[in-house]
Amino acid sequence: MKTAVIKYNSGNVQSVLYALERLGAEAILTDDPEQIRSADRVIFPGQGEASTAMNYLKARKLDQLIRDIKQPFLGVCLGLQLLCEHSEENDTECLGIFPVKVKRFIPENSQEFKVPHVGWNELEHLADNPLLKDLPDSRFVYYVHSYYAELSEATIARTHYIHDFTAILHRDNYWAIQAHPEKSSKVGEKLLSNFLSL
Repeated sequence: MKTAVIKYNSGNVQSVLYALERLGAEAILTDDPEQIRSADRVIFPGQGEASTAMNYLKARKLDQLIRDIKQPFLGVCLGLQLLCEHSEENDTECLGIFPVKVKRFIPENSQEFKVPHVGWNELEHLADNPLLKDLPDSRFVYYVHSYYAELSEATIARTHYIHDFTAILHRDNYWAIQAHPEKSSKVGEKLLSNFLSL
């Protein structure tokens, strides 16, 4: 079983590869369409800026490839945001897998709430889903982000920071996590393990 990790103009890819290696997964970092299409599952991680990342994907025709994927697909952090419809970050049209808008956090109290949102916050499950199966009792995961996806019908878990926002999305063969599972200890490890078992 091969997992393709999409290589594009973003950071944080190496830590995802290390996490997959710890789980015993065979993973390859690639932007080659054939390798991505032939993989058993695909992970789309990243940290960075939305418009730059979308330009990279379009230049290599990876944007349409991602829309056509049939195998289990997981977006992580920026990967979640790019799977949405539109991001306020540089007014970016994204991939539109999820009909969801991505907005910037605006703190009501800058002394209490900082942007970016950095740190550990708890997942609240909103649906039964194989990605959320058998998570440890402590469901805290690690976040680093200034933008968030609004709550929607595709939201299967949420987190509260300033207000409620989407923590995990699911639609058809696409899942997406705003937190960094590769940095989220046992909970993140279980989320990735569940994805590899889909």
